[in-house]
Amino acid sequence: MDNVLVAMIGFAFVGAVTPGPVNILAISTAVQQGKTEACKLVVGASVSYALVVYLSGSLLHGFAQWLPKLEVVSQVCGSAFLAYLAYKIYSAPVERIAMNDIKRSGWWSGWLTQLLNPKAWLVAMSGVSLYVIGQLDQQHSLLVFTTVSLVACLAGVGCWAILGQVLTKFLATPSKQRTFNRVMAITLLASVSMIWF
Repeated sequence: MDNVLVAMIGFAFVGAVTPGPVNILAISTAVQQGKTEACKLVVGASVSYALVVYLSGSLLHGFAQWLPKLEVVSQVCGSAFLAYLAYKIYSAPVERIAMNDIKRSGWWSGWLTQLLNPKAWLVAMSGVSLYVIGQLDQQHSLLVFTTVSLVACLAGVGCWAILGQVLTKFLATPSKQRTFNRVMAITLLASVSMIWF
C-alpha cells in the first residue's frame, strides 16, 4: 500500500474519531432517538464531510485570499448553530419519547452540523494541504482523499453512535438521562469555546 494512502487513512480516521460537535451529537441522537436516527446522522455527517473535503481541495487557492474573513464568518455561524444544538440537548425531555412523536431529522442534523463545524473545515483543509496540494495528479489525490475521508468519517462518527447505543442501557432513569443530556450539552459548548479561546 502506498505510504501517502496509509498516512491519509490515519489522518482521516484520527480527525473523524476525536471528540467534536458531530461526535457528541451522534451519542445524544443514539441515546434519545435510537439507532435508526443515529445511523442517518452518521451518514449525513459523513457525506457532508466528504463534500467539505472536496470543496476544500477544489477551492483552497481561492479561499486563501478570503480565508481570514471566511474563517470568522464560519466560526460565528457554526458557533451559533452548535450553541443552539447544545441548548436543545440540555433541555431535551428525559423520558423515552414514542418513536411516532419524534421529528425525524438525523440525516439533516448530521449534514448541517458537519457543514457548519469549524473542526471539519480545519481538518479538511489541513489534510488537503498535506495529501493533495503538491501531488503529481492533484485531482486524483483529491478524489482518493475525499473517499478515504468519507469512509473514515463513517467509521469514526459511527463509533460514537455505537457508544450512544451502549449508554442507552445505562440511562434508564430520568435523573440519569437529565445528567447525561446536561454533560453532553456542556461538552458541546466547551468544544465551541475552544474555537474562540
